[in-house]
Amino acid sequence: MSEPVVAAGVTDPSWITLTPDRKFLYAIHGSPIQSIGFAVNAATGHLQPLPSPAPAGGANPPSHLAVDATGRVLLSANYRDGYLSAVPIAADGALGQPRVIQHAGSGPNPMRQEKPHPHSVTLSPDNRYVIVADLGLDKIFSYALETATATLTPGNPRFVRTEPGVGPRHFAFGKSGQHGYVINEMGGTVTVYDYEAASGGLRPKQTISTLPADFTGEKWNAEVRVHPSGRFLYASNRTHDSLAAFAIDPSSGELTLLEIVPSGAKNPRNFAVSPDGKWLVCGHQESELVTVFSVDLASGKLTPTRHTARVASAVCVLFA
Repeated sequence: MSEPVVAAGVTDPSWITLTPDRKFLYAIHGSPIQSIGFAVNAATGHLQPLPSPAPAGGANPPSHLAVDATGRVLLSANYRDGYLSAVPIAADGALGQPRVIQHAGSGPNPMRQEKPHPHSVTLSPDNRYVIVADLGLDKIFSYALETATATLTPGNPRFVRTEPGVGPRHFAFGKSGQHGYVINEMGGTVTVYDYEAASGGLRPKQTISTLPADFTGEKWNAEVRVHPSGRFLYASNRTHDSLAAFAIDPSSGELTLLEIVPSGAKNPRNFAVSPDGKWLVCGHQESELVTVFSVDLASGKLTPTRHTARVASAVCVLFA
């Protein structure tokens, strides 16, 4: 990895996402405008700010962003204020007026689940549904997406419940689109779901730990990613400072633990696998270190490399 270079100055850009054509990048903005857009210079990687959008109505920034496959809608999950929004994207990348959906309710953990906490927005492989993991409600919602109007309509069924108190955080689809995986932040687990493409519905089928059997500390998971080959899945353990690797059964989608390896620094909040599947890059929230692992394409196992970069509080890793 080269020396890091600042591409743009943004207030608390704790998540970033790209449009499918890689022309525009959107970052969380720590203000009522919620998120801000940039035109991407393909040659240099530098970012040119787009005009600031309208406020989404909340006092706090969101936690997660995603752009749909058409590049016409920006989705966001607002953890602190308990809502999600769909924002139209103009041809020049400018963001329009957000369409907001407020969640309601609470979960069994009074410290973490006192109200809704939507933590992620994930597009289905066919771009018809948005899957929303709500940590505060122990529910995973399905919303039908209308890209022409940037509107979301509750699916049928509207949601599936997780185990009480586990706090679903991030969601990833398998390569076939028939299975989905949610990492449970407070459960120290990944749950496997069968996915019904026609309705956007989810049916749980397996839950597996991401931590060693003898681990007794606080469970605090973060990211889940499926390898580009569709054969492996990776998850991060923030309090254990480790990455868990799993093999994916090609027919059932179920997981088998391959290994749990140290992430190389403190609090691995986010990581990403390179498009060719050969490398995993891990950012750390509490260490000024980004680490790189080589991925064995046959076994899925990870080997730490000597390659690192010094980046303070790296909480989102994105390959452009």
